[in-house]
Parts: sequence; structure tokens; C-alpha cells
Amino acid sequence: MRVEKQKTIRYLKLPFCFDPGKLEKDLAIVSSAAWIQHYNTKDYSGDWSAIPLYAINGDATNIFATSFDSSGVKETAILKECLYFQEVMQAFQFEVTAVRLLRLGAGAVIQPHTDHELGYENGYFRLHVPVVTNPGVKFLLDGDRLRMLPGECWYINANFEHSVSNAGTSDRVHLVVDGIRNEWTDELFFSLAPKENYESESPVESPEMIRRMIEELQHLSEPAAEELLAGLRQKLAMLEAK
Repeated sequence: MRVEKQKTIRYLKLPFCFDPGKLEKDLAIVSSAAWIQHYNTKDYSGDWSAIPLYAINGDATNIFATSFDSSGVKETAILKECLYFQEVMQAFQFEVTAVRLLRLGAGAVIQPHTDHELGYENGYFRLHVPVVTNPGVKFLLDGDRLRMLPGECWYINANFEHSVSNAGTSDRVHLVVDGIRNEWTDELFFSLAPKENYESESPVESPEMIRRMIEELQHLSEPAAEELLAGLRQKLAMLEAK
């Protein structure tokens, strides 16, 4: 009898329950700070903006999320004002490469896209903690609609195509945490799905996808980013030569 291979995990609701009221209170503290428009201007319409809480050198103007290196990543001054956001972060026992508040304004749309090697099987991962949302928000991941509520915590395999639209009349704000896999996260993730369900099953990379990755990495002047850029440019040349 043939046994079908299980699909790679696309998403998981993790066993954390944060206080929606306290999340919203900390959001009110930072809302007067300058929200920075997302740099992928080709991929969205409307308001998609960010406030960094952990960034390279604690730079509160750097909203770039790098999944491959945690060195130099520090709290921003903004996070130091938010006691509950700090408490949320203390629940996660892994190194972070970026932590941001991401706001999708009413009527805004993020077009379908994928991210580069940002699934648990790659050794890096992304978590979403909704802070405020509304029923008009539609988050699609590989064809499935995820209904994420304030205070919940979700793992999102960003290697697979995802898009978001906000048809509501209020903002959607998520606390988005990028982290590095370790023994603690293995114990957590493997308690929710078997280890073999985290094997790589990423979509085939297209020239368009690689060009988008290159555009994103050009915003980061770090040696590791330069190395990755060189590899991506070589891969793009090979694909275009076929």
C-alpha cells in the first residue's frame, strides 16, 4: 500500500495566548512614532508600514527583515517604552533577526508574493501576533484563508505564496517576529506536527521571485547581504540563460 508523503507545514497556531488589551495599550504608546512605509512599493497599494522593535544596531529607522543573521540585532528605543511587548518577546526562547509592528491600513492590499527561505525547514521562521484586526482582513497562504485573532500566535511559512487585503474600516496591525530555529523551537514545533512535515517543499524559484529578493536585499549594506546578493544574481543569470 502506497503512503502519500505529508505536505510541508504551511502554518501553525502556536500555544501562546497574549492579552489583547495589553497589546493594544502598547500599540497606543508607539502609534505617535513615525510609521515607515514598506520598501516593496511594487507589491502593495495603500498603507503598508512598519515600526521596528528589534533591528540591526537598534536602528529605529531600519525596517528591513533579514532572515540569515542575528548579529548586531538589538532592541530599539521604541520597544523600551512598551513593557508588554517586552513580556511577549520574553516568551520566545530563540534569537531574533527582526521584530516589527506591521500595519495594513483600511483598503490596503499586499499582492501575492513569496519570501526567500523563510520556512522552518530552512532554519529560519516568521511568527505573527495580531495586535488589532477586523473581520474584513483576508490573509491567504497557499490558497488557505487564515483567520488570526488578537493575542494569538501563528507560524507562517512565507516560502509559499501569500497575500493580504484589508477590506475593513480600521487598521490591521501585527507584531511580526523573525527568528532562528533552535532546540527550544524544535521541541515546540515538533509537538504540533511530526518532524518529517517540516521537510523542504518550496516552490520553484522564478526569475521574477529572484529579482524581488535582490531588490529587497539592496536595502541592507551588510557583508552577509552582499554575499547573498552575489549568489542570487548568479542564479538569476543562469535562469535567464535557459
